[in-house]
Amino acid sequence: MIAGNYEHAIRARAEELATVVVHGGDGPLPYGATDVPIVLSSAFRFDDAAMAAGAFQGTNEAWIYGRWGNPTVEHLEHRLAALEGAAAAATTSSGMAAIAGTLLGLFDAGAHVIAPVAMYAESARLLRERLPRHGITTTFADATDPSSWERALTSATRALYIETPANPTLALTNIAAAVAFARAHGLLVIADNTFATPFAQTPLALGVDVVVHSATKALSGHGDVVGGVVAGSEELVARVREYTVKGIGAVLSPMSAFLIERGIRTFALRQEQANRTAARLATTLAQHPAVARVHHPSLASHPQHALAREQMHAFGSMVAFEVAAAPGADALVTGRRVLENLALATHAVSLGDTRTLVVHSASTTHSTMPAETRRAAGIADGLLRLSVGLEGAADLERDVLRALERAWSAA
Repeated sequence: MIAGNYEHAIRARAEELATVVVHGGDGPLPYGATDVPIVLSSAFRFDDAAMAAGAFQGTNEAWIYGRWGNPTVEHLEHRLAALEGAAAAATTSSGMAAIAGTLLGLFDAGAHVIAPVAMYAESARLLRERLPRHGITTTFADATDPSSWERALTSATRALYIETPANPTLALTNIAAAVAFARAHGLLVIADNTFATPFAQTPLALGVDVVVHSATKALSGHGDVVGGVVAGSEELVARVREYTVKGIGAVLSPMSAFLIERGIRTFALRQEQANRTAARLATTLAQHPAVARVHHPSLASHPQHALAREQMHAFGSMVAFEVAAAPGADALVTGRRVLENLALATHAVSLGDTRTLVVHSASTTHSTMPAETRRAAGIADGLLRLSVGLEGAADLERDVLRALERAWSAA
C-alpha cells in the first residue's frame, strides 16, 4: 500500500482521511448544534408506558440508561466505525476493557486463543494470568512466523489474536497470512491496531474480524482521556457491547466521548506530521554509533520492511531503538542515562500524544513480563520506546542526539 515517495504517500493518506475525521458518521444534531452536545443525563424520560416497554423490548430506539447507551457516545461510535471502515463500533472505558471485553464477550470457558509472544505486557498478562480464571487459555507463538500458529493450534482454539506492529519491538504480523490461517481453521482474527492507528493500517479491509484500540492514544491524541474501541461487524460488536458495556459496565463517559471525538478531527493532520518525523528519526538513529539497533518499518534494515509496504498505509509514529552499552556500563544503565538526558521528549508512559513520550520498556511497560519472555519477544535491556509527537522534527532530533552524546560522555 505504500508506493513511491513516502512523503507523498503519507500526504495522500492524510488527504484520504481528511473528510472522514471531520464528517464521518455524522447525523442530525439537536438544537442546530455543529458539535455533538455532551449529554450527561444518566437516565432518560419515557413519554408513556408503551414507549418504555418498547425500549426494553428493542422495538423502538428510545434511550433508557447511561450504561445502555448515550447520544454523545453513540455519535463517537459512528465516527470511529467510519474511520476504521467498520459496520459498527462500540466504545469502552479503556483500551484494556476493549481487549478483555472482546475476548470474554465472544468466547466461553474452554476456549483457546493463539497470541503473539511480542505484545503489550498488560494484554499478555490478561491472557497469561487473568483469562485462565474464566476458563480461556492462551498459547503464545512467534507472530512473525505463521508456521508457529499451526504448532499452537488445538481443537479448542477459537481465535488468533494479533498486535501489529507489536509493542514495543514493532515486529509485524502478516495480516493476510493470519486471515488465511484463521479461515482454514474456523477462527476469528482479533487485531490490536493501537500502534498503527487507522492512519497507518486498516485491518478490517484485509479480512480481520474485530479491531480493538486504546482510544486513549492517537485517536484522542491529547493525553487527557482514557477510552477503548471495538470495531467490526454488527453481530460481533453487538455481542461485545452486550457483555462488556451493558453487562459488566465498562462504559465510556459522555465527557470522554466528547474529548475523543474532538481529538479525531485533527487525527489525519497529527498522524501525517508524527509519521514523517518518526521516519526521519529512525534514519538518523540507525546511523548513530551509540545505537545498536533501530526498530521502525520505514528502514530497509527492518526484517519486514517489504511486508509493511504491502499491508500498511504508513510506517507509523512509534520508534524503538536499542542503546549500545557505553564503556564501563551495560546497556540497561546506558539506556537509562539516555532517557534521563532527554529535555524535549517527555519521560512518561502512553503514546499518540501531541508531545513525544519516551519509556524504558524493560523497567516500566514490560516489567510485568517474565524476563525470559521479554528476551524471547526481542525486548532488549537498553531498548527505549519513542512515541513521536508534534514537536519540530529538527528540535526533536537534536534532543535525542544530545542525550546519546551525554550518556556516552558520562561513562
